[in-house]
Amino acid sequence: MMKWIVVILVHSLLTPNLINVRGNTGMVHRRFEYKYSFKPPYLAQKDNTIPFWEYGGNAIASSESVRVAPSLRSQKGAVWTKTKTAFEWWEIDISFRVSGRGRIGADGLAIWFTTERGDYNGEVFGSSDKWTGLGIFFDSFDNDNKHNNPYIMAVINDGTRHFDHQNDGGSQALAGCLRDFRNKPFPTRARIEYYQNVLTVLFHSGMTNNEQDYEMCLRAENVVLPKAGYYGISAATGGLADDHDVFHFLTTSLHPPGQLDQIGQVPQADNDKLSQEYKEYQKKLEDEKEKYKKEHPDEQKDEFDDWFESDNQRELRQIWQAQSTTTEVLRDLSKKLDEVIGRQERTLGLLSASGGAIQQGGSPPPPGQHQQQYTGDAIRRHEVDALLNTNNILTQSMRDLKTQLNDLNQRTELLIGNQKAGGSVGGGYDMQGLVAEMRDGLNTVKQGVLGVQARVNQPQGLNSCPTTKCVGLTPFLVALAVQLVIILGYNIYKDAKGNQSKKFY
Repeated sequence: MMKWIVVILVHSLLTPNLINVRGNTGMVHRRFEYKYSFKPPYLAQKDNTIPFWEYGGNAIASSESVRVAPSLRSQKGAVWTKTKTAFEWWEIDISFRVSGRGRIGADGLAIWFTTERGDYNGEVFGSSDKWTGLGIFFDSFDNDNKHNNPYIMAVINDGTRHFDHQNDGGSQALAGCLRDFRNKPFPTRARIEYYQNVLTVLFHSGMTNNEQDYEMCLRAENVVLPKAGYYGISAATGGLADDHDVFHFLTTSLHPPGQLDQIGQVPQADNDKLSQEYKEYQKKLEDEKEKYKKEHPDEQKDEFDDWFESDNQRELRQIWQAQSTTTEVLRDLSKKLDEVIGRQERTLGLLSASGGAIQQGGSPPPPGQHQQQYTGDAIRRHEVDALLNTNNILTQSMRDLKTQLNDLNQRTELLIGNQKAGGSVGGGYDMQGLVAEMRDGLNTVKQGVLGVQARVNQPQGLNSCPTTKCVGLTPFLVALAVQLVIILGYNIYKDAKGNQSKKFY
């Protein structure tokens, strides 16, 4: 059996994996390069080696990741490919995590594409200085004390220049962006593309587990890199230390139309041999299935049962699709709310700075200090009372809304309990009744939200905010209520899905 599995794996690896995508330059052929990639599980073999890669220094390889540099002082390590590339244009997708106990980390992590393999204990983020090629640096420590770190930059070297550590390579950087990549809840990701002399770096902050949440970090044109080189990853620590873990490094070669005809093609004789062995394996597998059916007639199952979905499955699928759409909308709304909260914080900073205007009769600022000017109206005592009154109304309304949601949750748990006991005749679970109960509960929640909105819209005698834009209480409350409903609906669906799975087994 293992022989046939090896044959299938070899056949799938030798066959070019081509995906046609339309980019800015037309149709691009993409081919996954497994000799320049690694990923879990079984990233490292039993002898602690990584297939097609070499590592040294303080790097440690495991089955799930490569710890390029541990969180100890003055540690350096690197991982390099064994062979040079045979393609000119490429794309890299890397997933990593930089984490440490301190508020500030050091030194950082680097991704390399050079004509020669670098050192494992070098001076530039654990690799050699005076390299020839490209280095993408994720710099954690602020050496020049300009408060512009963590920073991501691209540096190209022709093999003659030393890296400027004292200024964090600011004068040598091709382009860069200020992004925080330390201590994130999910792994941080970067996508580096080099195609037709255009270098593009996309960055995933690691704040969500959505693989599509990339943002542009840098883009540079007229970039000339070596046509062949080695890929590498290095990291280093200094007086401060972070763990630098890399989870996967995936390389894809990019080819213009018409240039991939002879690349990676399997000889016809070997292709025919593998195809024949695959057909023989398929035939043997079918014979084993028939033999098993004859020996176990009681365990036979109609193969058409999984082709059709029941009414319950259809209803749950529709609910899931609606919840997924709502989740996407809420994600966009969350981003906008973050911007609004930032504006609110800046407004509160202005109010705090204008202490003399807020409290009448306050002492003037000391001589020699300039008080921050504030052009808006000062907040009054009756306005503060009105704001506190509105806050109390919102608190009471949220308690009422919480009570209604708890009631809806109890009804849903009761209905799910009835579903578990619905195996006997006459005691089945009515899916339409569940949907009706959920609709009534959601309508009750909607009425509660409308009541809260009506209370919030009542005039309280509170003057409008200063010239700086403020967030409205109504959108914030509505978004909060919708989030609670979404979370409750998702929990209901998850419990129902788990119960159905248990019911099958």
